[in-house]
Amino acid sequence: MTRSTAASTHGRRDGGTAAPVGRGDVRPGAWAGYGACVWSLLFAALSFYWAAGGLVGAATIGPAVAGPALAREPAFVALLWATAVLKLIAAALALALVRQLPRWAPRWLLLLPGWGAATLLSVYALANLAQHLLIVAGVVDVPAGLGRAALPWHLLLWDPIWLAGGLLFTFTAIRYSRLTRRTTKQHKLVN
Repeated sequence: MTRSTAASTHGRRDGGTAAPVGRGDVRPGAWAGYGACVWSLLFAALSFYWAAGGLVGAATIGPAVAGPALAREPAFVALLWATAVLKLIAAALALALVRQLPRWAPRWLLLLPGWGAATLLSVYALANLAQHLLIVAGVVDVPAGLGRAALPWHLLLWDPIWLAGGLLFTFTAIRYSRLTRRTTKQHKLVN
């Protein structure tokens, strides 16, 4: 091994594919997993805030959300608490995917929910974006649950945010899939 090769792989596992010792996970693509985690935590915080009675920002969603939130309808409040908890679970999933934990778990145990989150978020974002663009184009009428006042908020804020979450989870699932496939192949070669 040449001096430059030894220096480039020093302190790394798996032939240079893992993170430098003591520096955390700084491998390429890890940003997406950490971004998905932060995205989920911020969305969870917003849901917890609305579930606890906070109203700032609720009107940007539309009357279908603002009405029940203002009325503090028990079923709607329970739904907000449930979605907040699901978003915390999504944050933990993103962290598990980026850190490849737990190591004893089979690949599919993280890949299935990882791809599920990526697909659900992306499809939801793209469907909403398409509907809102059709509304702006005059092809579709504004649904009563959305209201004309909330439309710009969806187009300029909520649709891009949902799409960002879908993309972050997609990049995270792709990265996890590639890294664990490579690790699985290496273990098969060793055994």
